[in-house]
Amino acid sequence: MSLRFASRWYWWLATAVAVPLFISLGFWQWHRGDHRREVWDAFASTDVPAVEATASSLARLPRYTRVQINGELDATRQFLLENISHAGAPGYEVLTVAALADGSRLLVNRGWVPFSGLREQLPDVAFATTGPMPLTGRLGTLPVAGLASGQVAPVASAPWPRVASFPSFEQLELAYGARLESVVLLLDAASGPGYLRDWQAPGVSPERNFGYAIQWWSFALLAICLFIGLNLKKRNA
Repeated sequence: MSLRFASRWYWWLATAVAVPLFISLGFWQWHRGDHRREVWDAFASTDVPAVEATASSLARLPRYTRVQINGELDATRQFLLENISHAGAPGYEVLTVAALADGSRLLVNRGWVPFSGLREQLPDVAFATTGPMPLTGRLGTLPVAGLASGQVAPVASAPWPRVASFPSFEQLELAYGARLESVVLLLDAASGPGYLRDWQAPGVSPERNFGYAIQWWSFALLAICLFIGLNLKKRNA
């Protein structure tokens, strides 16, 4: 049996549109993966020098910039962000307010502590105050819930530390009773009093983008194979 190739115009048109589109989407995802890899590598690097920052410069600096500030941590009013897991274990992230020299206040994430197993038994996050101290870390933000239903503001009548689940800056300001800077200092492991600080780079893994790129290129190859396979006809004797 012999075959001949016979295709109608609409098959040519569909293939001519689909294949370049799939290829371009693959390159787009690959470039996104490259960019994300650069961000992840920079985030993981401990050799990046810290920028001396003040309250006036914090808002202008890019996210994840490594900075050093001088502030006095408030040990009396702290927040525990619940529903934060580490290596599959439930726990809290500890947010402490640092008062800067000009009177502004910055949220400092002092790290992760495990859940005790009882909601009524909160972890002891007290520490001895020593006055203003240098604090070094990266500029980040509050963790974000996957669903809006996971957001719970701190209870105003609750004792300190107050528990919250994926709160907003406005909710924390209301609970604390003072304006807070709209960034969070993710404290370095060796800076200030704190707990487990295994900060993860932002967003999904670069490998996911690379995987998407390969999928799009596979679609391009599949489109070509379908174009050929569907247009091969038996040759009449």
